[in-house]
Amino acid sequence: MAWSDRLTELGIELPSVAPPAGAYVPAVRSGSLVYTAGQVPFVDGVVAATGKVGAEVDPEAAKGHARTCALNALAAVDALVGIDAVVRVVKVVGYVASADGFTAQPAVLNGASELLGEIFGEAGKHARAAVGVAELPLGVPVEVELIVEVA
Repeated sequence: MAWSDRLTELGIELPSVAPPAGAYVPAVRSGSLVYTAGQVPFVDGVVAATGKVGAEVDPEAAKGHARTCALNALAAVDALVGIDAVVRVVKVVGYVASADGFTAQPAVLNGASELLGEIFGEAGKHARAAVGVAELPLGVPVEVELIVEVA
């Protein structure tokens, strides 16, 4: 089954690619790998949330924002090479703007990882880093980047 068919089956529509907020591109291919820029929780071109997880942003809501970030990253992959070119997800790196004492960054990033598993099955299993940070661009609570192998 093509990944585009799987998205349709799941009722998932990839969003439009968010325009870069700086001097970079949304995704770059090098050999058989595509690297995405960090994607924030934009929904229809608007930041979906701001604040730190464990303070202004509930961890469960942040998990949903991580899912949105992953969808935005997949949109960047799709725009560059087409989603059906994906062979597997190699790595996910996620950053969580964390309140003092918040240590559940991996649980937040599960929002991105679980989505990739839903879409790609075994090919969606990946290495991952979940990093707590003091601040993120635009005040968002989470940012996600992907590395995928493509045909």
